[in-house]
Amino acid sequence: MHNRFLKSFGGYWKYKYLTLLFIPAAVYYFIFHYVPIYGVLIAFKDYKFSLGIMGSPWVGLEHFRDLFALGSFWQVFRNTVTISFYKLAFGFPAPILFALLLNEIRLSFFKKAVQTISYFPHFLSWVVLGGLAIQFLSPSIGPVNIIMQALGFKPIFFLGSTEWFRSVLVVTDIWKELGWGTIVYLAAITGVNPELHEAATVDGANRYHRMRFITLPAMAPVITVMLIFAVGRLVNDDFDQVFNLYNNAVMEVGDVLSTYTYRAGLVNMQYSFSTAVGLFKNIIAFALVLTANALAKKFNEYGLW
Repeated sequence: MHNRFLKSFGGYWKYKYLTLLFIPAAVYYFIFHYVPIYGVLIAFKDYKFSLGIMGSPWVGLEHFRDLFALGSFWQVFRNTVTISFYKLAFGFPAPILFALLLNEIRLSFFKKAVQTISYFPHFLSWVVLGGLAIQFLSPSIGPVNIIMQALGFKPIFFLGSTEWFRSVLVVTDIWKELGWGTIVYLAAITGVNPELHEAATVDGANRYHRMRFITLPAMAPVITVMLIFAVGRLVNDDFDQVFNLYNNAVMEVGDVLSTYTYRAGLVNMQYSFSTAVGLFKNIIAFALVLTANALAKKFNEYGLW
């Protein structure tokens, strides 16, 4: 054991400058991601701000029992899973397909221009993008509805319709993250040995065959890992997106766990109850990651560990 420790420490010392670069990230995650775990105790206490976490009375699983007894919570939970599933079904393949298409572009200038334009929305906040979406989808002045009226269709209040709101969330999420999501897949594509494509071309393979039998298999490890992460986010949601786009008219289909927690914790000051909601969500997410990783390892050799 002692020799193993010295061997491991020797490796860190050998690459001491790289280790120094790693330390700030480790400190950041420790302070802002591990130390706050102490606050999970609030979910099992009747938290009073004046008493502090340790001084507040212990109530055990009372908040979880109250949580599971609320019909409104299960409605919010269904909304979260449904919206996340739609994003997984339509949003996850989008950057993969986009990366494959970008890889086939031979004009370097055009390729870089498309990449830059597609990356740009990622760097804008949902406050800005939400405002743009509201204007574009406005039933009176929005370009989308103006075009629909010109084609003979009736205008639709997309952000005020329970039938369309979830679709708006999915489409705007793809719009924002499509370009950024392709970075990982393009990196995987650039790692493919060019000689494989040359040999396939000599054997008569066209672009579609090379994409299917060379490029996609080379992307399989990255796709598997990203899919595991995506499955783990099924019970998570984008608070900034939903908060800037939803309204009272679409609460029935648009209210999700993060907005529900926000109202319970910050608006109604039910800190213990909102912590219980967050802890329940994180436990489900952790279980989904474990399950997805186990299934990935069962069907292929790729996974997180």
